[in-house]
Amino acid sequence: MSSSSPRTAPPPPSSVRRVILASLMGTSLEWYDFFIYGTAAALVFNKLFFPSFEPLVGTLLAFTTYAVGFIARPLGGIVFGHYGDKLGRKNVLVVTLLLMGLATFAIGLMPTHATIGAWAPVLLVALRFIQGLGLGGEWGGAVLMTLESGDDRRRGLNASWPQVGVPIGLLLANGVLSLMGALTTDAAFLSWGWRVPFLLSGVLVVVGLWIRTTIAESPLFQEVEAEETKARAPIVDVLRAYPKQVLLAIGARVGVDVAFYTFVLFITTYVATYLKLPRSYALNAVLIAAACQVFLIPWFGHLSDRVGRRPVYLVGAIGSAIWVFVFFALLDTGAFALIVLATVVSLVFHAAMYGPQASFIAEMFPTRVRYTGASMGYQLAGILGGALAPIISVALLDRYHTSVVVSVYVVLVLALTTVCVLLAPETSRLDLRADPVEQRASSGGAA
Repeated sequence: MSSSSPRTAPPPPSSVRRVILASLMGTSLEWYDFFIYGTAAALVFNKLFFPSFEPLVGTLLAFTTYAVGFIARPLGGIVFGHYGDKLGRKNVLVVTLLLMGLATFAIGLMPTHATIGAWAPVLLVALRFIQGLGLGGEWGGAVLMTLESGDDRRRGLNASWPQVGVPIGLLLANGVLSLMGALTTDAAFLSWGWRVPFLLSGVLVVVGLWIRTTIAESPLFQEVEAEETKARAPIVDVLRAYPKQVLLAIGARVGVDVAFYTFVLFITTYVATYLKLPRSYALNAVLIAAACQVFLIPWFGHLSDRVGRRPVYLVGAIGSAIWVFVFFALLDTGAFALIVLATVVSLVFHAAMYGPQASFIAEMFPTRVRYTGASMGYQLAGILGGALAPIISVALLDRYHTSVVVSVYVVLVLALTTVCVLLAPETSRLDLRADPVEQRASSGGAA
């Protein structure tokens, strides 16, 4: 779309703040739902749904059901991205939040293997798939609502706020699970205590839905709708005109995903199952690090508005690749303070990637297919990254009995991310109302 096309009046600052708040709360609730599953998979699902296997093998099977959510996310991104580009961002966000919340609530009511045998893991996989569909559609809409509603000079900061939903969701999930673990005996937690965080999702979703129904549609989508330039088949347009952008988005994200799930999810298995330390060491370390990320992610998003997306992103990728070796060395000491240090620093480097990531990926696509294109790149990377990272890490640890091979795995994937970030254009100065490919061509292809 031409940058000279008629524009809607910019929304007032109060409206932008409401959009940011609604997106932040919605993504926080979605990630809370997603993370309580991951933490429960690491702590109790191996015993409740795969009781006949060795602990590490049972954990591996539990993480396999966890991976199903990541496999569903690209499908959710494509389906809801299509409707987000056709019907608007706001309407889709209400549906995704409802879908995710109901699936999570249902998991809290699930019978275990002891009650219904093999049907228990089957139902668990089905509900996890629904969770993945909801989250797959959620990210793109939340990011685009903030990116397309605010000041062009603050796009990195504004789009980073939905990303803050990840550490907030992680804080809520681990905090509630830690509280339940402290208030109940091990037997009670295994029997019913783990269910409480899932059932709480129903209450949280009601609050999130109320907030989301009060916000206005994205101004840029309203322009596309008014000019009748919406894509007829967004996914076809993306695959035909922007395949390179999708591949670069996948590559730029996959290392971030692998590093994150190693630092915040695999740590639970490594500390509790492999090192035989109290599970509270890992849970509390992740809580402290996630609290730091609440402030770090928007700060790095803001920094990317000043110096560019790519420099900030590269600092995080290279720093994570170096730190992962130190991370496991500190975990191996068994000292809680050093485990906290290892986790906090790891999430500082992750925040340097995750803060600018939302704007960096979304800005690669024009408004009429931005929901579909950004969601495809982001969610397809989840299969290669977050879905496989815990499984590969547990399998490597089980095979070689050393964290070094896990560190090498993380470094190799981060190397791919570094290359893709270097190959991608700098997006922070692009006009969102114009086609990014045409803008690069008219400027001689300068990065």
